[in-house]
Amino acid sequence: MNNAAMLKMTLSMAIFGSIGFFTVKTGIPAIELVFVRCICATLFLGALWLITGQHKTDKCGRREVGQTLLCGIFLVFNWVFLFKAFEVTSITVAITIYNLAPIFVLLLGTLFLKERMTWTSLIAVLVCFLGSVLIVGINTTQSFSEFMGSGFLWALLAALCYAMTMLLGKGVNQLSAYAMTFLQTSVGIVILLPFLQFHVFEGLTTENWVYILGTGLIHTGFVYYLFFDSLRKLTAVVISALVFVDPVVAILLDTLILDFRPTLVQALGIFMIFGGIIYTLIESSKRDSTGSH
Repeated sequence: MNNAAMLKMTLSMAIFGSIGFFTVKTGIPAIELVFVRCICATLFLGALWLITGQHKTDKCGRREVGQTLLCGIFLVFNWVFLFKAFEVTSITVAITIYNLAPIFVLLLGTLFLKERMTWTSLIAVLVCFLGSVLIVGINTTQSFSEFMGSGFLWALLAALCYAMTMLLGKGVNQLSAYAMTFLQTSVGIVILLPFLQFHVFEGLTTENWVYILGTGLIHTGFVYYLFFDSLRKLTAVVISALVFVDPVVAILLDTLILDFRPTLVQALGIFMIFGGIIYTLIESSKRDSTGSH
């Protein structure tokens, strides 16, 4: 077991988990914050790409570059939707719904990649769906426009985009992780530039700027370095387990610092969702290990 790689992966997941807390402290809307994140990631990871010499070994085939750029579009919308969710709902609810991404991967893989879904996987999907209903609550008086602007919907869209990012990323094998992310965040800069409202950067406090730059440099630059440096040195089972450091840290910060208190029904929904997700990841790891022999 590579202890250094495990430590780096755990630290990266813990930093990922604090992004919701940082986001609500920045004082700027989702699009502008994601734009800053894309600039920081492009500069930081682009520099690492050159310094490590991986730009010399990367094979930039037209198909893989095109797939990476499409993947980048979904990655950017994933970030925008997640940050929008943080603006209008609690971090705990947003991050729980966001972590439905592996379930969407399962569903999309079944629909479009002709991957077989087992009965147990179907039950896990239903459990996660019921958990989502419990978290949101059944409010028959809520209008359609209110639902469309709810944090639940933004988080669900973020999870769907994250799932598309994972699925599209599966077919990219010739590009290094640094090159992939550099291309994806560069796409983000181009996409978001026409929608920027520069006046939101006026009148920000020093504290706001600390959290804005922290989101860009720490949560996107440094954390991706830790993540990519450890990713290929760990097994899929270990990675699947360590990934849950992210939502645990997010929920702890939300409850201990931001004083979020879920109702008993919401707490049950959260446990149901993570139970379904953990089961799905375990089953996926079993299939991968069986297929590799």
